[in-house]
Amino acid sequence: MRGLNSISLAILFLLTALQEAWSHGDQPLSKIAIHKASFALQDHAYVKASPTVLGFKGQNTEWVSIEFSSPNPSNDDWIGVFSPANFSASTCPEENPRVYPPLLCSAPIKFQYANYSSPEYKKTGKGYLKLQLINQRSNFSFALFSAGLSNPKLVAVSNQVAFANPNAPVYPRLAQGKEWNEMTVTWTSGYGIDEAEPFVEWGPKGGDRVLSAAAGTLTFDRNSMCGAPARTVGWRDPGFIHTSFLKELWPNKKYIYKLGHRLFNGTYIWSEQYQFRASPYPGQNSLQRVVIFGDMGKDEADGSNEYNNFQRGSLNTTRELIRDLKNIDIIFHIGDICYANGYISQWDQFTAQVEPITSTVPYMIASGNHERDWPGTGSFYGNMDSGGECGVLAETMFYVPAENRAKFWYSTDYGMFRFCVADTEHDWREGTEQYKFIEHCLASVDRQKQPWLIFLAHRVLGYSSCTSYAEEGSFEEPMGRESLQKLWQKYKVDIAVYGHVHSYERTCPIYQNICTNKEKHYYKGTLNGTIHVVAGGGGASLSPFTTLQTQWSFFRDYDYGFIKLTAFDHSNLLFEYKKSRDGKVYDSFRISRDYRDILACTVDSCPSMTLAS
Repeated sequence: MRGLNSISLAILFLLTALQEAWSHGDQPLSKIAIHKASFALQDHAYVKASPTVLGFKGQNTEWVSIEFSSPNPSNDDWIGVFSPANFSASTCPEENPRVYPPLLCSAPIKFQYANYSSPEYKKTGKGYLKLQLINQRSNFSFALFSAGLSNPKLVAVSNQVAFANPNAPVYPRLAQGKEWNEMTVTWTSGYGIDEAEPFVEWGPKGGDRVLSAAAGTLTFDRNSMCGAPARTVGWRDPGFIHTSFLKELWPNKKYIYKLGHRLFNGTYIWSEQYQFRASPYPGQNSLQRVVIFGDMGKDEADGSNEYNNFQRGSLNTTRELIRDLKNIDIIFHIGDICYANGYISQWDQFTAQVEPITSTVPYMIASGNHERDWPGTGSFYGNMDSGGECGVLAETMFYVPAENRAKFWYSTDYGMFRFCVADTEHDWREGTEQYKFIEHCLASVDRQKQPWLIFLAHRVLGYSSCTSYAEEGSFEEPMGRESLQKLWQKYKVDIAVYGHVHSYERTCPIYQNICTNKEKHYYKGTLNGTIHVVAGGGGASLSPFTTLQTQWSFFRDYDYGFIKLTAFDHSNLLFEYKKSRDGKVYDSFRISRDYRDILACTVDSCPSMTLAS
């Protein structure tokens, strides 16, 4: 019995350590105890915001100037940005602990300390900020608080600021459909189906034909969330999310499109015009370039929310992808999308940040712990990383070609690539529904036409030298590769890529902890094992490596970055790891082979032979 107790304590310690390893600090907005706020309005305090109307020329991002003053200034005074503007009129849902008036139950969408750009604020009592706002379907106000974040006191509230059309269609997100010649467009607006008909106007670039594709509309309410803060102080109306399906596209052809809403009074509301290139035919021999990363999150260009201390690499990664967008065909963001952690407004902030990317190339996501996990909701892990979102935001804000988006696993073909995308927040072990999907995805690809077989997942089901995994002793997610490594070997998966660990690492071609090839930069002929890559350095705070050296770990980098795969043809693939700080290549390898190299038998990759056969 004593031995069992010791084992139980060890498991508990391990789970606690892993939980701490992946938390990487609190969501910045969670530092604000807004439900403890009290009124301390002062006659001589003020906050003034200008301009009062934004987006006159259709812009969905604008800078606002904030002037403020307090007769009793302090270094822990802060400015909160609230939307809707009448934030003090909200009421506390029952989930909140007992609190007292003024019952401020709506967290700000962002905040900044009063002395951020006014170092003399404590002496003069006067300050100035420039903050960036995005169109989020409602008006804004700015509030000055004293007494820090733990027991805030409301000192003054500004005038209201609003976009000219807060309901406008914004932030398109492209994704591949269930068919190779289908592109989906998802966007957000303030128009419900009882107010307007959503659609996409589109056609070939340079062509005369204009098509109209109707869109489906989804939304959700507070009761759709699983817990706090998503159901309490983090709740914000998400508006309406629309998805349209553009079908029968010609491979590699360029198309233009714009988002539209036809109001029932006959008025049309339009977005700006965008363009994309249709996907190549499965097996098509053309230049195909894929970017993969995880755990990017969001950051604020104005320095607010202290995200600079949490996700320093996010804006750098976004900047480099935009800069090189003409050389990127499709992107996979494999989990931990924006770290909203139950603060719903942050999903709008993220989709605005990546709009130049998602409006131009397919942006495919995977489910991570910060999107899905919540106790008692069917997630494989019983932790609280999603902040009560339990997958609802990710499943609604982005489209993926899954049979059931609540089960976030899917396959998608892009020319010479087949991608099998797993959902590590649901059970993947042998005999489960997801295991059967993974095997079917790997087994059903025609490697003569699609030679590049890629496995993607959020948590590390392969190999990682992250400190927490190393201390656990398996260098992987507990129960990670035990069920799947025979599938990877049997179906000759070229590369498996993971996030979750916020750094970069590449292994040798490996099977059952043994390197099947010691070459590091050029693989020719039969590969004999899968190369495992951790690419979780998209932006969130970095994860340290163990000092232990393993034979299978070929390259490690404690920095922000992403990977890029370039298929030149059916026989030549280039792998590159680029840093987010400068977009330069810091690790690479090539694979060159013929189709017969894929057919060749390796260990556990071909059926057993007998004299009878």
